[in-house]
Amino acid sequence: MTAALDLRGVTKQFGDHPVLRGLDLTVEAGQIFGFIGENGAGKTTTMRLILGLERPDAGSLQVFGQPVTFGRTPTNKMIGYLPDVPAFYGDMSAREYLRLCAAITAGDPADIAPLLHEVGLADDHRHIAGFSRGMKQRLGIAQALLGKPQLLICDEPTSALDPAGRNDFLTLLSGLRGSLTIVLSTHILTDVERICDHVGILHDGVLQEQGPLAALKNKYAQAAISLTFASEAETATAAKILNILASTPAASTQQAPAAPTPLTLPYTGDYAPAATRVMAALAQAGLAPLTFARVDPTLDQVFMEVIRSTTPD
Repeated sequence: MTAALDLRGVTKQFGDHPVLRGLDLTVEAGQIFGFIGENGAGKTTTMRLILGLERPDAGSLQVFGQPVTFGRTPTNKMIGYLPDVPAFYGDMSAREYLRLCAAITAGDPADIAPLLHEVGLADDHRHIAGFSRGMKQRLGIAQALLGKPQLLICDEPTSALDPAGRNDFLTLLSGLRGSLTIVLSTHILTDVERICDHVGILHDGVLQEQGPLAALKNKYAQAAISLTFASEAETATAAKILNILASTPAASTQQAPAAPTPLTLPYTGDYAPAATRVMAALAQAGLAPLTFARVDPTLDQVFMEVIRSTTPD
């Protein structure tokens, strides 16, 4: 099967500053791919190269097997694009704006009403100038989907949204799963964990890792059990029994005693047998934790471990 995106050896430099240093990136058709990295890592530059808005210094880019060329690239007919801050004509309604986009791009005006319904703007007849950021992102999605693209690229789409707006937007994006390929470029890792099935980590101009999210968690992070006890004395005893190096809590300037330090016990294998072993050891010692919780690996742990392992000492 032809990949939706295939970048090989892509380099890009602005002046004396190298941004991409031989970027290899593959996104298979149908994936929701999280493209992550620090601010300034080169994510937006990569998106602009895919769209033919920048010329690579070296390397090749293909969209569904067709080469991307700088300027008026035909591959853009297969791509829908949502930037971090989409711009609109404020004196138009959402419907009027999409009609204009359809006229410019030879889109089908019959698709406008269903799209507005899908993004929750079907009954809003206000001028776009009165829209919230979240509503503008919804309209941006409708505009990006107007030409029925095979690939949707979203560049930092939730960076300026409030929690409610982010939730609505991610729910909308997740609802597109299976209908097209989505690349979500962001530095908000919780957004990626929520909707993406594959992840690529960009650091120092190179894609340091890419693969299924679950596989990367298994490779770079470890599940753990978190426990808290009623006192520091019980915490210290439990740490000794479970062979955990307990950290020393920071001194408190408050009159009330500080809360006991939680213990974190990494484990391998399945949760149930690991939890059973821990509870048995605590019961034998007569210790009852106040809380006992499973802590799953996070993308944040994966990201920090990948960055740490690829950063020279």
